[in-house]
Amino acid sequence: MLLLLALFLSLTKVSTCEFFSAENTGTFDLTSQQPGQRTALSRYSEPLEMGCVVSTPKDSGGNRRRPGSIGEVSVYVPGLRIPKPVDFAQSLGDYLSKNIVERLSALRTRIVVMTGQEGPTITRTKRKTQHGGSTLADLVQALEDYLPVLLGLVKDGSHLQYKVQFVWVNQEDDKEETTMSNAWYEVLSVLHLMAMLSLSQANLLLLPRSSSNDGHQPKVSEENRRASVDIFLKAAGYLDCAVRHVLPQLPAELRRNLPVDLAEGVLRALSLQALGQGVDIQLGMAIDSTKATLAVKRRLACEMVKCWQQAQDNIMNLPLTNGWGEKHCLFVKWKYVEAKAAAYYYHGLILDEGNTEKSHGMAVAALQAADEFFKESKKLCEAFNAASPLSRNPPPWGTMKYLSEKIPKDTSSKVRINRDLYSHERIMETAPTLPDFSLALKPDEYQLPQVDSSWRTENIKVGQTDPNHLKGDK
Repeated sequence: MLLLLALFLSLTKVSTCEFFSAENTGTFDLTSQQPGQRTALSRYSEPLEMGCVVSTPKDSGGNRRRPGSIGEVSVYVPGLRIPKPVDFAQSLGDYLSKNIVERLSALRTRIVVMTGQEGPTITRTKRKTQHGGSTLADLVQALEDYLPVLLGLVKDGSHLQYKVQFVWVNQEDDKEETTMSNAWYEVLSVLHLMAMLSLSQANLLLLPRSSSNDGHQPKVSEENRRASVDIFLKAAGYLDCAVRHVLPQLPAELRRNLPVDLAEGVLRALSLQALGQGVDIQLGMAIDSTKATLAVKRRLACEMVKCWQQAQDNIMNLPLTNGWGEKHCLFVKWKYVEAKAAAYYYHGLILDEGNTEKSHGMAVAALQAADEFFKESKKLCEAFNAASPLSRNPPPWGTMKYLSEKIPKDTSSKVRINRDLYSHERIMETAPTLPDFSLALKPDEYQLPQVDSSWRTENIKVGQTDPNHLKGDK
């Protein structure tokens, strides 16, 4: 009796959109309600079965866990969105066989449990699971297993895509969590999480390690650097697929009410971040190569500038104001300025190879710009690390380890030599324009998997083959 009374009373805190769905097959989650919690409701002009959204305010208490520190960061991951439990049996039991409902439930519950254990960011990345695999790899596999079965809900525009209310805890949005009764929202959330896990994998590979064979400074192996580029392209592929093939499936009103974590600008910025960091790795390998020319290094540095500039353009007008979001903006700004330091440095060296006073003057201006951008990047790096959640730089390595030594030294030397040779009027006061190069790195061409074979006709209950029953009004 007490349990029934508690359920009745709690209904006064649950929105009608959350409690009722078309044909009364929706679900609501009492576990998400905290004492004193209020639920903000945003209604849609489309029918309820087209998807409604429930957004929980940021001050509702407790569901969103934020770490105080995320340790060493080579690749910034703006938190892992966490799925909350869903009752597929209640929502889909009248439409699908017990077998497929239980499969959906088992696959998603596995993801809920794993992300719940790890929290919003995976910091114990080297921990092994009881089966011998890594935490990251197992979670990625769980998502890959779930996605083909999930896609059955949206197959051929099935009305089933509107029957389940999916709940995810946000990280960058002010709203703590977002609930939507649209399976495409779930697909979008899965792809976003797969991309964030890929960036986490890349971060692990790019944290310098000390070799047991020597006492030299920690470094990142060439094998890890090459592997990280592949992972960056994979992450960009997930995000590119999300933007081009999943977002368009959502009604315009739902798209406007997505959490900022899943906003098109953020997805594009994250994809460009992955490409930019991939180019950074390529530049580092070119620096280490005796065969790479200055022209090759300049091109890579300029491509890196383009990636980070476009990433910044995509998020500059978005409301990324809380912890993860603010830190995300600082990371993009820092890397953009850092990339400009590298590009102006190599541009200056190439200009200095010219035989005219003008080219030497432009070289000095470019090198001075590189030095100024480098100094600014160090300040932005400090601001990034100081923003919540706290982070720290790994031991210096790669592109910026090399440039942190070369930029101040070469700038000072070239400026002194050229000013001795030429009058002050010959030295440009503003930096020359950087050359424009198209991006060579492209995201992997990731495609959504085929619908799982478990979605056979015999698994759909009688009546579901009616065309009017399979299609939602759009």
